Amino acid sequence: MSKNIKVGIVGGAGYTGGELIRLLVNHPYVAVSFIHSRSNAGKPVYAVHEDLVGETDWQFTGELSQDVDVVFLCVGHGEAKKFLAENTFDARIKIIDLSQDFRLAQNSKLGARSFVYGLPELNREAIRTASNVANPGCFATAVQLGLLPLAKAGLLDQVYSTGITGSTGAGQSLSATSHFSWRANNIQAYKTLNHQHMNEIGESLLQLQPKSQIDVSFVPWRGDFTRGIFISSQLDCDLTEQELVSLYTDFYDGHPFTTVSKQPIFLKQAVNTNKCIIQLEKVGTKLVVHSIIDNLLKGASGQAVQNMNLLFGLEECAGLKLKANYF
Repeated sequence: MSKNIKVGIVGGAGYTGGELIRLLVNHPYVAVSFIHSRSNAGKPVYAVHEDLVGETDWQFTGELSQDVDVVFLCVGHGEAKKFLAENTFDARIKIIDLSQDFRLAQNSKLGARSFVYGLPELNREAIRTASNVANPGCFATAVQLGLLPLAKAGLLDQVYSTGITGSTGAGQSLSATSHFSWRANNIQAYKTLNHQHMNEIGESLLQLQPKSQIDVSFVPWRGDFTRGIFISSQLDCDLTEQELVSLYTDFYDGHPFTTVSKQPIFLKQAVNTNKCIIQLEKVGTKLVVHSIIDNLLKGASGQAVQNMNLLFGLEECAGLKLKANYF
């Protein structure tokens, strides 16, 4: 198949926009039509994303085009809905939004557009037939992938999760807690039991385990590294570790990016990939589910490309066969 999917990117100057460009430069079935950035219009892409020097001569533009098949919205939370209200795209053009604006069922419609929640391991078939996709949050992706098999088996009740993320999870704009001098040799809990991704996690779990009281308590942490998420979720469970491994491997059979490891996992295994790697530990009646992802790839731009592949009937792994940076 030749390059025949015409892509537009809105908000191409940020972290998720840069990672998306990096993936699409070498995607076998994609031609990038425009990369929109008002503040960088006319500049070469590599002037902002310096890792792309020598890779492409694409330039940022302040103009939008209707001559595309799909538009990725890489704008801030609350900005995607505003952007689509102010800028109309033809109904045939598919939208993949990386913000949180359309993730919840109550917010999934804008005019004639209806958004499907874009977690392929949960909604793959719905994504294949969708016109618009709401890409999941990074913490939400890692937590959900660790818990979905248990929800399918009706085993969730009280869950206690902690997760640590790198500084890129805070976005490109500097803040007091994203400076190197603050992050280095430092960690901090934040948004304790009140993180914005909790609502989408709850909706997904109830999709598989309906009419249940599922209580997920989540404490996120800021880490002193740049990218990646490590989640540990603890709950009571009567199944043996062998039964749980079978439950998880069966659930993720045919899902190319989610792997169950029988060895202790660590963040470098997932960074720079679109993988989620899961490890299960059972001590007495207590189960701990560890799950790791790259927050900018499986937690954002990589998953967005995975969703694009599904929307257009492409090989799900196209453009996403990435190796982790182990060293």
